[in-house]
Amino acid sequence: MNKNQPNTLPPEYFDHVYQANRDPWNFETSPYEQAKYAATVAALPHPQYVEAFEVGCSLGVLTAKLAPRCGHLLAVDVSEAALAQARQRCADFPQVDLQLLRVPDEFPSQEFDLIVVSEVGYYWSEGDLARAAQLLIGALRPGGQLLLVHWTPTVHDYPLTGDYVHEHFLAQVGDNGPLRHLVGQRQETYRLDLLERVEKP
Repeated sequence: MNKNQPNTLPPEYFDHVYQANRDPWNFETSPYEQAKYAATVAALPHPQYVEAFEVGCSLGVLTAKLAPRCGHLLAVDVSEAALAQARQRCADFPQVDLQLLRVPDEFPSQEFDLIVVSEVGYYWSEGDLARAAQLLIGALRPGGQLLLVHWTPTVHDYPLTGDYVHEHFLAQVGDNGPLRHLVGQRQETYRLDLLERVEKP
C-alpha cells in the first residue's frame, strides 16, 4: 500500500491523462502490451464464456481480443474519453456492451462465467480493493473464472501495487475459501493469476 496515496484514483485523474495523450500507456503500439495481451487470452482455458465482465477496459484493445471468446462481454471504465475509443474499436463486436461504471461504487447485478481485472486493481484504495474483491467473487458463477493481470513495479501515483492486489485475491484460496488457484505466471514486470470459483457440493 502506498501511504502517500491512500485513496482510489478518481475518474478525473484518467480524464486528464487521456486528454493529454489518446493512448497514454501505448496499449495500441507497444510490443510489450501486445505480448501481455496474447498471454492474457492464452491463459483462458475455455474456448467460450457465455457471460464475461472486464473491469477497466480503457481503449478496448484487450476487449477486442476477448470478444471472440465471449457470448456477451460487459466492459466498463471510469473515463468517457477512453470508452469513446473503445466503442470505435469494438464496433464490429455486437456482443460487447461498453458502459461508464465506477467499480466498486457501482456494480452490475448479473453473474459471470469470466471476470477480467487487468491493470486496474492498483488504482483502488485498500478499502475499495476489499469491497471490489468481495463483489467480484460474489458475481462469479460456480466454476466461473477470475483473471488478474497487473504491472508489478511500484508506481508513485498508485495507491497499491500489482502484487498487493493479487495477494489479496489469493488469500481467498484454501480449503474453505471461495476460490481455487488454476494458473500463476510471473514475468519481469507483470504477473498473471487465474482463479476459479469453487463449486460447493
